[in-house]
Amino acid sequence: MSKTRVAALVGPTAVGKTDLSLQLAERLNAEIVSVDSMQVYEGMDIGTAKVSPEDQARVPHHLLDIRPPGHDLTVAEFQSLARTAIEEISTRGKLPLLVGGSGLYLRAVIDELEFPARSLEVREALEFEAEKLGAEALHERLREVDPKAAARIEPGNARRTVRALEVIELTGRPFSENDAWERYESIYDVTIAGLTRDRSDLYARVGQRVDKMLERGLVDEVKRLEPKMGRTARQALGYRQVLESEPKALRDDIVRATKRFARRQESWFKSDPRVNWFDAAEPDLLERVAAYLEG
Repeated sequence: MSKTRVAALVGPTAVGKTDLSLQLAERLNAEIVSVDSMQVYEGMDIGTAKVSPEDQARVPHHLLDIRPPGHDLTVAEFQSLARTAIEEISTRGKLPLLVGGSGLYLRAVIDELEFPARSLEVREALEFEAEKLGAEALHERLREVDPKAAARIEPGNARRTVRALEVIELTGRPFSENDAWERYESIYDVTIAGLTRDRSDLYARVGQRVDKMLERGLVDEVKRLEPKMGRTARQALGYRQVLESEPKALRDDIVRATKRFARRQESWFKSDPRVNWFDAAEPDLLERVAAYLEG
C-alpha cells in the first residue's frame, strides 16, 4: 500500500514560515496542519503569532484553537489529532501541509514514535522536586540514569526532564530506548522544506516580532487568560515572561528567550537529514520551495 503524501515547512520562530505557507497552500492545493504546541489553545493568539481569521478563511487550517488553555495537551494527544487531520485532508484530494517550529511534535506526527502512559502522582512528585532543587539538579539526575535522553533536553527545561524521568520510573526502561528517534523513517511519504536566515537577520526579526506582540496587547492577553491557564500554557514563550518578568525587563526577557528558543529549533531540525534547507531571504523562495515540495 502506498503511503499518504505529506509536505512540511519547518524552521525557527520569526523566520517567515507563516507567509510562505499561505502562498504554498494556494499553489499546491493544500490545507495547513499547524505543528505548534501552543497554537492549539483558545485565546492564545498574540503571543503565539496565530494566523489571522482572514488568513484562516483564505486557506483551511487545522489544530488551531482546539483546546482551552487549562488543558495540558500531551504529545500523544497531538499526534492522534494531527494524524486524523492528515487523513481527512488527504481523503478530500488535497495535500496536507504541516507548518510549524515544534520539532518534537512534527516527529511525533510523521514518525512511528510511541509515548508511554502518564502518572499524575509520579509527575507531581517530580515537579515538586524540580521546584525544590531546581531544574538543573533534576536534569543531572536524568543524566545519571539516561545520558542519551539528557543530551536531547536543555538543562533548564524542567517539563521535558520531568517527563523523561516519569517514563523511566513507570516503565523501568530508559526514555531514549525507543530507537525510532534515531531512524528518521516516516509513516508518510513526506517531503520537508526548512527555512533559514542569516543569524543577525533572524535576530532582528525576533526583536520586531516581540515589539509587535507587545504593541498588539500581549500583556493584556496574558492577564485575561491567566485564571484559565494550565501548567503547559503558562510555559509558553512570551506568556511565561509576562507572568514572571519585571515590567521594565519584559521586552528584553522575551527577546532573549526567543533567540534561545530559535537556536534550539534550528539545532533540532538540522539533526533531521530529511530537511532540505532554503534561504528565506532569496527572492525566488516561493518558486523554489513549491517546486521541491511538488517533486
